[in-house]
Amino acid sequence: MDPRYSAQDVVRCALCRDAVAPMYCNVCHTHLCGDCVAKHFSDKSKVHNVVPLEQFLSTLNYPKCPTHPTKQCELHCEQCDIPICISCISSGKHIGHKQLEIFADFESKKEVLRRDLQELEKSIFSKYQESAAIIKTQKTDQLKHSQKLTAELNKQGEALHREIHTIIQRKQAEIDGMNAQHLAAIEKQEDETNKELHEIKQVIQDLKNLLDTSDVGLVSKYRSRIAEFRKLPTKLKISLPNLFPQKINREELLKQFGSINPLSIETEEQGYTMPSPGAESSPPARPLLDVPCLITDIPTSGYEELFNVSCLSDEEIWTRGDNKIMKLYNLKGEVQKSVQTKSGNEPRDIAVIRSGGLVYADGWVRSINLVSGTQIQTLITLRGWEPHGLCSTSSGDLLVIMNSDDWKQTKVVHYSGSTEKQTIQWDDQGKPLYSSGAYPKMLSENRNSDICVADCRADAVVVVSAAGKLRFRYTGPPSTPGELFCPFGITTDSQGNILTSDHNNHRIHIMDQDGLFLRFIHNCGLQCPWGLCVDSRDNLFVVENETGKVKKLQYYK
Repeated sequence: MDPRYSAQDVVRCALCRDAVAPMYCNVCHTHLCGDCVAKHFSDKSKVHNVVPLEQFLSTLNYPKCPTHPTKQCELHCEQCDIPICISCISSGKHIGHKQLEIFADFESKKEVLRRDLQELEKSIFSKYQESAAIIKTQKTDQLKHSQKLTAELNKQGEALHREIHTIIQRKQAEIDGMNAQHLAAIEKQEDETNKELHEIKQVIQDLKNLLDTSDVGLVSKYRSRIAEFRKLPTKLKISLPNLFPQKINREELLKQFGSINPLSIETEEQGYTMPSPGAESSPPARPLLDVPCLITDIPTSGYEELFNVSCLSDEEIWTRGDNKIMKLYNLKGEVQKSVQTKSGNEPRDIAVIRSGGLVYADGWVRSINLVSGTQIQTLITLRGWEPHGLCSTSSGDLLVIMNSDDWKQTKVVHYSGSTEKQTIQWDDQGKPLYSSGAYPKMLSENRNSDICVADCRADAVVVVSAAGKLRFRYTGPPSTPGELFCPFGITTDSQGNILTSDHNNHRIHIMDQDGLFLRFIHNCGLQCPWGLCVDSRDNLFVVENETGKVKKLQYYK
C-alpha cells in the first residue's frame, strides 16, 4: 500500500484527539476530522485552507534515496536517523532497527518545529530582548558611573591642592614672622651702634678742641670716657632658619588621596522553565469582593508609630516601627521573637526573603542586614547612598531603593547577594524616574517582574519593567482628580494587582498590573494606613501608623 495513504489509518484529529483525520489545514498544519472542521474555521484569527489529507500528501516531496537514487524514501530508520527506501530494507543493513512511515516522522518533526517556533516567539525572544535592554542600561550606567568617578577624583584632587596651599601659607607665615623678628633685632642693634658712633665723634672733636685750648679750667673739667668706649657694642649671633623638606612618599600620598576598589565583572547563568502541556501559566482569575471585610485586628506594643509589616507565613508577621526593635507576632498579637538592629538604630524597612530570613535596611550606617536565627550579618554596605525601601524578588535577589547622601538623587538597585546587578534611575529622556528628598519610598516586585515604587513625594506609584523601562505612573483614579494622593506602602498579589496605601485619605487603592484603577478598600475602619503585605492566600495585612495595629483584610471572593 502506498505509505502516503496508509498513514491515514494512524493520523488522529488534533482537536478531538480521537477520530481519524481525513482533512488537513495547510495554514495551521493541523489534522482534522469532519466534525471538527467547522470548529476549526470558527477561529477567525487566520484564513484557513482545509484540504483532504490525500491532496496534502500528494503535494509532499519525498526524498530520493542516497543509496538507491531511483527509489523514493518511504520509511525513516530511527536508529540511523535517516530516510530509507524498500531496497535499503532488502539489503539487510537495517535489520532490527525500528522504522517509521516517513510521513509519521515528517509530522513528528513538524510538531517539534511548531513547538520550537512557539517557544522562541513567545518566551525566548522576549527574554533576549530584556537582556539586550538591560545591557543598554548597563552601558548608560557605566558611562554615568565613570563620569561620577572622574568628578570625585577631581574633587579629591582639588581638596588635596587646597590642603597643600593652606600648608604653604602657614609655613610662609612662619617665615614672615621670623624675618620680622630678625629685622627688628638688627635695627635695634643698628640704632644703638649709631648712637655710640655719634657720641664717639663728639668726644673726638671735644678732645681736639681741648688740646688746642690754653684754658686751664676747661682742661681741668675733662673726664675720660675711654673705658666706656673700650666696651665695644654687642654682636648679634643669629642662627638662621632652614627648611628641611621631607622626601615625598608616593605610597603614603596615594593613601591620603584615597583608593578605588577593583572592578568586578561576573557572569550569571539565566534560565527559565516552560509550563508543562496543559498547565496554567498563571493563577485563575479571582473576583474582588464588592465590600472587603476585616478578618482580625493584631495589636502591637512598644511603638509610638508603626511603619512596616512582612509575612513570614500565613500565621506570623514581622513588624518594625520607630525604634530599634523588630518583632515577630502571631495573629493573636503575641510576640514570638524580638530582634534589635545591629547598630542600635531604627530600621528603615524590613522584608522576609525566600529562605525565611529577615532583611532590614539601616539608613544610619548605610547597610542592608540579614537576620538569621540569632545572628545578624551585614550583606551590603553603601557609600554615598542611604537605603530606604527593600523587597525580595521571586528569584531570591534583593531590590533596594535609596537616596544619595545629599538627597538630590534616588535610584533602585538590583542585588544578587552583595553584587550589584542593575541600577534603575533615569527614563529614556534622561530624566529621574523617582523624586528626591527625605521622603519614605517603598517598593515591591510584581508577578510579571515589574518593579513598583510608592513615591509619596511625587504623589505617584511609579512602575518600570524588569529592564528598567518606565511603564506607567499611577496618580489616583480619574474619578478623584482634586484629591491629594499620598502613597506610602505598596505590595502586589498573585493576580498581578498592585495595592498601595493612601495614608492621608485612609484607604487602599487596588489597580491592575497595567495601572488601571479597580477599586478602593476604605470601609474597614482604616486609620492612616502605611505598610502593606499579602500572605499566600492573598489576605492583606495593613499597618495603621498611629494606632499600632495590623489589620488582616479579605478582598477577594
